[in-house]
Amino acid sequence: MIPLIDLSLETKVAKEIEKEIINVVNSKWYTLGPRVEDFETKFAKFVDTKFAIGVNSGTDALRLILRAWGIGKGDKVLTVPLTSPFTVISIIEEGAIPVFCDVDEKTFTIDTLDVEKKIDKSTKAIMPVHIYGNPSRMDEISKIAKKYNLVVVEDACQAHGARFDGKMIGGLGDAAAFSFYPTKNLGAFGDGGIVTTNDSKVAKKIKLLRHGGQTKRFWHELRGINSRLDEIQAAILNIKLKYLVKNNNIRSKLAKNYKKKLSMAKRLSLLLILLA
Repeated sequence: MIPLIDLSLETKVAKEIEKEIINVVNSKWYTLGPRVEDFETKFAKFVDTKFAIGVNSGTDALRLILRAWGIGKGDKVLTVPLTSPFTVISIIEEGAIPVFCDVDEKTFTIDTLDVEKKIDKSTKAIMPVHIYGNPSRMDEISKIAKKYNLVVVEDACQAHGARFDGKMIGGLGDAAAFSFYPTKNLGAFGDGGIVTTNDSKVAKKIKLLRHGGQTKRFWHELRGINSRLDEIQAAILNIKLKYLVKNNNIRSKLAKNYKKKLSMAKRLSLLLILLA
């Protein structure tokens, strides 16, 4: 039997992580510390954005992006049904209304032709999902968003390291959300997430929102939530990020091999899963 996913680590990586976890424990600094800041800097550089803000999960990342843009009760967000339920949960939790668009049979992502048909006066955002690392048509989505003055929120929770037209996913919309759930190709030892954006005002606001909306200790000026990335998870992610490109390349080779071997099968539509 071939396992769907293997969470075991190479000995070298496991030893690096074990050492770093002990360092975090000895530091006695467990949330929003230097390792979180280091990971935010490195991840922003990796996806080629100006800012990255660590949060507790990919779901929270999506929620806080919507909240930072003031998208909430009665507002419509266009997305797709071919995604994790948590994409829709993030929209509902902010009081907004998810509107499902059709799925493009070639890309398995949002059908941009259907997107424009679904836009009305209540539509405030488009949330394309880069499913299994397969990028949405961000060029077409950006044109539509600009035409109708909509916010583009990339659900990149399954797209760490994916590219569209040579550009890294995560900086092609107004903001993007990544998940570090253990089964992702960049996974933590528990929950974790991050927001990437090139908008300085939004980045600053999300930093406040993830920490209860505090502008200073016990002074809450915004309706925030408790969504901080732990130091231990950031330390683990810092190490695993170094091996992400290598591991993605291995996944790509395996996926291409599956596609080649299964190409003879009739009536079988294959999505080339480059990233999990």
